[in-house]
Amino acid sequence: MENFEIVGGKKLKGEVIINSSKNAAVAVLLGSLINRGKTTLRNVPQIEEVNRLLEVLESIGVKFEKKGRNIVVIPPKKLDIEKIDRQAAERTRSIILIIGALAGRLKKYSVPQSGGCRLGSRTVRPHLFALENLGIKIRVGPKGFVVESRDLKPGQKIVLYEAGDTATENAILAAAQIPGKTTIKLASANYMVQDVCFFLEKMGVKIKGIGSMTLEIEGVKEINKDIEYEISEDPIEAMFFLSLAATTNSQLLIKRCPIDFLELELLKLEKMGFKYKAGKEYLSRNGKTKLVDIETYPSKLTALEEKIHPAAPSSAGINIDNLPFFVPVATQAKGRTLIHDWVYENRAIYFSELNKLGANVTLLDAHRVYIDGPGKLKGTDMMCPPALRPAAIILVAMLAASGKSTLRNVYSINRGYEKLEDRLGKLGAEIMLIRV
Repeated sequence: MENFEIVGGKKLKGEVIINSSKNAAVAVLLGSLINRGKTTLRNVPQIEEVNRLLEVLESIGVKFEKKGRNIVVIPPKKLDIEKIDRQAAERTRSIILIIGALAGRLKKYSVPQSGGCRLGSRTVRPHLFALENLGIKIRVGPKGFVVESRDLKPGQKIVLYEAGDTATENAILAAAQIPGKTTIKLASANYMVQDVCFFLEKMGVKIKGIGSMTLEIEGVKEINKDIEYEISEDPIEAMFFLSLAATTNSQLLIKRCPIDFLELELLKLEKMGFKYKAGKEYLSRNGKTKLVDIETYPSKLTALEEKIHPAAPSSAGINIDNLPFFVPVATQAKGRTLIHDWVYENRAIYFSELNKLGANVTLLDAHRVYIDGPGKLKGTDMMCPPALRPAAIILVAMLAASGKSTLRNVYSINRGYEKLEDRLGKLGAEIMLIRV
C-alpha cells in the first residue's frame, strides 16, 4: 500500500506541463490490436492503468518495447486469448474495449468483466446494443463476456443507446475492421474519442465527422502497416491543476492545456472570480489538438448562483470527469454552490468526504450537494476512495488544508496521474509518497 503524507496550507508557485491523456492512451493501446503491423505510440502516460493493460496484452502474446514514454506494440500472428491475465483485466474498466478491438481478429472468445472506479451502476448495454448492429453477439457467461464475431457486417446506422465515451470507442474500433460504411449517431465527441479517430486515420481508416455527434467510418478488412501516433494531452489533468491553483490561491503556469475541452470550465471559474491568462493557441505534436498555456493568479472566489453540472458526452458543456474539481474550489468560494452530478449514482457521496477536512458539504441525495464557503480546511487522516476523480479532489483539498494530512492507499490516484508527488513537489507542495 502507498500513502501520501502532506503538509498543506501552502501557496504553490511554478510551472507544470500537462501529460498525455489516460483515457486516450488506454483506448489507443487496445486499438493497436487491430494492426497486424508495428504500432509505435508516443507520449504514453506512465500510470497504473496503462501498466495493467500492458500486462493483459503480454498475457495474450503481444510483444511490446517500452522506450521512455514511447511504446512499440507488435501483435503476434495469433492471439492466445485463453491465457488472458484476468486479474489485470478486472482492475481496469477500459478492458471492455478489447471486444471492439478484437472484432476482426477472433471469431469466438471470452473476456473478463471490467472493474475500475466504483461509481454506482455503469451499464454495459450501450456497448452490447451498438456492437450487435455490426454482427457481434455478446452474452454474459460465468467468467465474463462470451463474444462471437462470425458474421460481421457494416452497420448502416447505429444509434447509441447512451452517448458514452467507451461505447462510442468500442463501436468505432469494430467498424474500422468491417469493409463498408458505418454511421454512428449520438456519438461522443469527447477528447479520447477524437484521439481514437485520429489514430485509426493513421492506419488508413477513413472517418468523417470527428468532433461531432455523427461519425461515418469506412472500414478496412485487414490493416497491416507500421504506424506512429502521438497521444494528445489530458484536459482532466489540466483541470486538476486549475482546481489546485484556485483552491490554494496560487500562481501557476500550466502548460499544454487542451483548450477545446476546457472552455466552459474556465468560463465558470472566471465568473467565480478566478483570475487567469491564456496564451496563444498552438497544436499538439499529433497535429490536431489545440493547446494553450494558462497562467493563474491569486483570486477571491464567489459562489455561482446557478448550479454546476456536467454535460452529456455528446454535447457541449462541463466534462463529466472535470465536474468534481469544482468541489474543492467551491469550499473556498463565498456563498453556497449547488453541484449536480446527475451521471453517477454514488459519486456525489464521495464529495461529502471533504467534511473530514473541515469543508461544509451537505449531501442532498445521491447526485446533489450544497457547498457553503469559504471554509478553513484542516489536515486529517483519510482513506483514499476507490474512484479516481473523487480521490484527486481530496488530494487537492489536503494540499489547501493547514497542517498534516495522510491519504492512505492512493492506487486510485496512481491509476490516472503520473508521478504526481514529484510534480507537486516542484511547485512547492510538501508531499511524500510512503510505501507501507
